[in-house]
Amino acid sequence: MSMSMSMVGAYIRVTPAELERAIRDPAWASDFVDEVRDAEETTTPAPTAARHFSTYQSWDVLHFLLARAGFPVNVIHGEEPFAEDDDWGYGPPRYLPPPRVRLAAQVLGATPYDHLTTGVTPADLAKSEVYPARWAEPEVLEWARSWYDGLTQYLTSATAAGDAVLVWLE
Repeated sequence: MSMSMSMVGAYIRVTPAELERAIRDPAWASDFVDEVRDAEETTTPAPTAARHFSTYQSWDVLHFLLARAGFPVNVIHGEEPFAEDDDWGYGPPRYLPPPRVRLAAQVLGATPYDHLTTGVTPADLAKSEVYPARWAEPEVLEWARSWYDGLTQYLTSATAAGDAVLVWLE
């Protein structure tokens, strides 16, 4: 796993067969993640076509907004543990199986970003110590919109393919 200079949310789409292999063989999963990211590094596909996606540093503000809204799927940290003895940056990875990816995509697609931010102020983010703690300007809530939209598109495409998603912070 490559390390970055800041905490970022990372995702890899996997087929059900690849998920089974990742669970059985976490070392294979780590190598597979590197292969996918290397392959997409030069092409930078759109979220709808990508196997790798990142919410970059917006992961915690998205987590804050989704938790506040009672979102039914933990799309930021994943839900199912695997590779529990491995550290992929900030702890072990988790995954969302295809039915949870489908539910997440449906609810994200039905939840406009403006709905999530209604009534939220930068002071709310600062008070909750939301990473990356740059909440001094009112427009900072707009900063995470593109990552929310990208995550929605990414999970919708994963759903269409019947994929699961590996999730971790690095």
